[in-house]
Amino acid sequence: MPTPTATAETPELARENAVFRKVVLRIVPFLILCYVFSYLDRVNVGFAKLQMSDDLGLSEAAYGLGAGLFFIGYFLFEVPSNLMLQRVGARTWIARIMITWGLVSGAFSFVTNETTFYVLRFLLGAAEAGFYPGVILYCTYWFPSHRRARVIAMFMSAIPVAGIFGNPLSGWIMDTFDGVSGWQGWQWMFLLEAVPALLIGVATLFYLDNGVRGAKWLSEEEKDIVEAAIARDTAHQEHGRVWDGFRDPKVWLMCLIYFCFVMGQYALTFWMPTFVKSTGIDDTLTIGVLSAVPFVAALIAMNLFGRSADKRRERRWHLVVPSLMGALGFSLAAGWSGSTILSLIALSFAAAGVLTCAPLFWSLPTAFLGGTAAAAGLALINSVGNLAGFVSPYMIGGLKDATGSTSIPMYVLALSLVIGAAAVLTTKKDVVNR
Repeated sequence: MPTPTATAETPELARENAVFRKVVLRIVPFLILCYVFSYLDRVNVGFAKLQMSDDLGLSEAAYGLGAGLFFIGYFLFEVPSNLMLQRVGARTWIARIMITWGLVSGAFSFVTNETTFYVLRFLLGAAEAGFYPGVILYCTYWFPSHRRARVIAMFMSAIPVAGIFGNPLSGWIMDTFDGVSGWQGWQWMFLLEAVPALLIGVATLFYLDNGVRGAKWLSEEEKDIVEAAIARDTAHQEHGRVWDGFRDPKVWLMCLIYFCFVMGQYALTFWMPTFVKSTGIDDTLTIGVLSAVPFVAALIAMNLFGRSADKRRERRWHLVVPSLMGALGFSLAAGWSGSTILSLIALSFAAAGVLTCAPLFWSLPTAFLGGTAAAAGLALINSVGNLAGFVSPYMIGGLKDATGSTSIPMYVLALSLVIGAAAVLTTKKDVVNR
């Protein structure tokens, strides 16, 4: 049976489209704002490294270990956090997550040694656990699967946006505030970039609705339209209980695929400033500006691929192509490390591919997981996959210490993306192409 590519717009469909546009405009920009500061507080340690490693005496491997410890805390608390979100409601729980991680992120200003760095990275992961899969779960309350890839791509635009604006901002703070009141630039960066998470966390309590029925900004007719679309979409879902999500082999296949993609994602976000610096750039602000370039390419690619995937209702090749793009980009970056311009071109290709994979990936498990199993299954996939966030920076740091080169880690990252692409091709069309 051929994959549908387009549907004639009847008056009913036109009305439904209008309602979902209204839902998108109300929910998605706010979630993007939340994720921008979530991601910035998670990865700004990559910029702090440029000064902090010397101040604290951190080796490349020690930095990589500390960066990765975030994901151990994330892994341990991910599933309980997502189940709690379903129990108490998205508004309360997402606000709790943001306020907690803002406090922990600000505490990095007071790091004085390797041990406190490790402890706070672990606590930051524990604090933030549940945010990302919680938002993915929250989107299933509002959007049927054939509208979800584009919405998740819009939400995940926060990652490149955090890179585009966060990298120059971090560089500027570290340059401008270095030495003010006796603090180093990296200490000011952690403190100032934690404040928005606290403020937005409080705003979440007043802005988000837990579900369609509680949305005062929708009329009763509009609520019925949204709920009917979701009911039609969830009729095919297979699971309803917590442990069903853990027992399904498809869930574990999703874990493998996501692990491979996350390997590349966090290599970029934690090591991008270091990659740029290794081409011969020393000025912190210049490194920040140049580090933003690959994220511009990623922002464009993410939304083009997401729009195309929803229009054609095709998922597999829309995942395979960008993952192979990312593998090619890392391979080229390994060979072009001596040139700033060529390295930026290669890293832009890598970023466009790798960061496009994540939003498109989540349309796969949400196509077959439903009920409480969705809360547990999505959190399991995200937590296991995000263990690559521990493996990737630690692997890069260890290999960089051992070899003095970034080329070998780049080739390992490329191989990981090829394995992920091959695993995607084993999924069944009738499950994911909806």
